Amino acid sequence: MDERTEQNPGKDPNDGSDSTDSPAASSPEAARGGAFSDEPNESTMPATGVFPVVQPGDYARPDAGTGTPSDDASEAATGTIPAIPAGDFPTEQHRAAQAAGMPQLGAHDPAMYQGLGGGPQYPGGPVPAYQPPAYAGAPRRHPWEIPLLVLVILTTAVIYGGALVLSLVGLIDTYVLFILLVPILVFFARGLNWATPRVQGIQMTPTQFPEGYRIVREAAARYGLREVPDAFVVLGNGQINAFASGHGFRRFVVVYSDLFEVGGKARDPEALAYIVGHEVGHIAAGHVSYWRQIGSFAMSYLPVIGSALSRSQEYTADNYGYFNQPSGAPGGMGLLGAGKYLGKGVDFDQLADRATTDRGFFTWLVNLLSSHPVLTWRAAALRNRTKSGSLFFAPGQTVRGIGGGAVVPSGPVPSFDTQETLAPPPDQALAAPGPHPGPFGPQGPSAGG
Repeated sequence: MDERTEQNPGKDPNDGSDSTDSPAASSPEAARGGAFSDEPNESTMPATGVFPVVQPGDYARPDAGTGTPSDDASEAATGTIPAIPAGDFPTEQHRAAQAAGMPQLGAHDPAMYQGLGGGPQYPGGPVPAYQPPAYAGAPRRHPWEIPLLVLVILTTAVIYGGALVLSLVGLIDTYVLFILLVPILVFFARGLNWATPRVQGIQMTPTQFPEGYRIVREAAARYGLREVPDAFVVLGNGQINAFASGHGFRRFVVVYSDLFEVGGKARDPEALAYIVGHEVGHIAAGHVSYWRQIGSFAMSYLPVIGSALSRSQEYTADNYGYFNQPSGAPGGMGLLGAGKYLGKGVDFDQLADRATTDRGFFTWLVNLLSSHPVLTWRAAALRNRTKSGSLFFAPGQTVRGIGGGAVVPSGPVPSFDTQETLAPPPDQALAAPGPHPGPFGPQGPSAGG
């Protein structure tokens, strides 16, 4: 298949007008307007190569955020789009905290903190230093991803080379044959994975699940993808899941129906936009490439190192999801922890705080053996955009957001790690002082009645 083959993006079938003619379509707000915003301006989509990692300069312009209208023609020529501001989590907890003295949520320009005693004012006193939100802008890879990938590729090469040597000397058994056939097996597995949703699922198109298609299209535009990945809804049977994959030059996203329901207006469409942005981020970061999957085949069989590589890739995809819809991150974590009906009732700060307060050997071991970061650590990384997510050790400090991904230390937080006592221990109850009066008094009924 020709790599340059381009799919035809569609418009909202419910809108008879051309949304690209609207002045609002080129504004920063419209560029990141969320799951059900107006169609993005096609003239502002970056015409970059296939599956790049977006750089901050790709989304910058001198007059971004100033209210000055820009020249759409020059933007189309340079391949840039209006700067997409990274907003903070507009949760009810944050809105309530503003009344208690928190700074107004908004841009993370350090100039907003000048003259505030060395840092932003926060309940409990000034903070010594402002921490720039390095992971609130254009999506960045987790710093451990490439070193771990190189290690896994080298291990895969040694294993495959050893199998070749054994086959040349005539020592061929089932395991050696399996290793030699890995490229063919992966090719057929990817082909089946691509064919299954095409014949068993429902495709998102401009006329079928158009709002879901729009989420995928907007994420692809923000990440600089040249083509919109195919997207399918498959029967979830109660499972909350989604994944991204590819075959040949095709890339696609599959969303389970129980997760896709969350995009309905009665629930949390921003959470769905975050999760879909996460999956499209796997494509943009190159995680679903055939050659990458061949090279990292040993990842599934390497203890500690393999799972650490997988977790670093998930953190990278989370960075993409945050960039696509920052306000959907709390709902996305609540959805993954409590399901589609209870997700909106989750206190995101309390969930993220537990990454610091809930410690111990076995909680550390659960994360070490997991292919995905444990949910509390993942929530903490999405809240604190000043640093990358923790791979091996729990975050050491709880924080609170002050706008645009910047944070300040929170101070002591309730841990809820001790059980509430409802009754004294049995031995204390038996040793209670004084006689216990019965129905006939302390001495019982008299013999003479």
